[in-house]
Amino acid sequence: MVSIGYTMMCEQRSPKDLVADAVLAEGAGFDFAVISDHYHPWVEAQGHAGYAWSILGAVAQATDRMPLMTYVTAPILRYHPAIIAQKAATMALLSDGRFTLGLGAGEQLNEHVVGRGYPPVDVRHEMLTEAIEIIQRLFAGGYVTFHGQHYDVEGAKLFDRPATPPAIGVAVSGKRSCGIAGRMADLVIATEPKAELIELFGAAGGVGKPAVGQIPVCWGPDEGACRTLAKEQFGWALGGWKIQSELPNPVNFQSFVDVVGEDQIAELVPCGPSVEGIVQGVKQFTDAGFDQVALVQIGQTQAEFCDFYERDLASALKAL
Repeated sequence: MVSIGYTMMCEQRSPKDLVADAVLAEGAGFDFAVISDHYHPWVEAQGHAGYAWSILGAVAQATDRMPLMTYVTAPILRYHPAIIAQKAATMALLSDGRFTLGLGAGEQLNEHVVGRGYPPVDVRHEMLTEAIEIIQRLFAGGYVTFHGQHYDVEGAKLFDRPATPPAIGVAVSGKRSCGIAGRMADLVIATEPKAELIELFGAAGGVGKPAVGQIPVCWGPDEGACRTLAKEQFGWALGGWKIQSELPNPVNFQSFVDVVGEDQIAELVPCGPSVEGIVQGVKQFTDAGFDQVALVQIGQTQAEFCDFYERDLASALKAL
């Protein structure tokens, strides 16, 4: 049976709203919750980008049951991996072991802001590999000194460290990232329902490990209004990972959204009041080998969506 998650999308809701949304999601019966970790929204129409780790700390105190995960944090430029290890260990303690650290190679949208440039993808993968090694060594305890090609750590130790380290997930989009995930991660993360990603992850050592997907939906009573909102707020998703990882600012993504049609976004995002459209979207992931899928409800109607999930959607999805 598939596990269904709720997405706290920092780009479209204020920090306090996200904490309240997480409480509603837990009450509605979602199996887990994930949070995006952005410095900028994808497009300015989304309007928000609070600090995910502060929000996570508040959510850990406001909820009791749901596992929590970053979806995803980039340990390459904006954050040093030693600091991510400290944050993740703290979150594991605050949540009583409910936290999973989702990592990825990042997007220029968020990483360029610290003024260190944005390296090509092969270098980002090298940096991600080094970063995971540093984080794992710090999770293991003791003082860590590390001198790599991209990072240095000098005599660092986590003094508040959980007895069981947080699981580490790695976001993938192709063969090389699947190889990193298969060798180094406890689970794999992807936003595309591609069976080949699960196969590549398994071939690199990930057989039998969890796979977590994510699908945007725009539920609401008026399908036309939902299609318009989905284009405005999520049209950038049609560009695929090569565009999503490389454009530097919301205005650049807006230029892409401006040429996207509502019919195109409706092919990617289930829109309107139908249960069946969302079920079919999630089924693409389960058919590809994913056993956990997080839903992103586009827009501000998060309370209404949680009610819909509890009343109608959960039972239909659990039947997959």
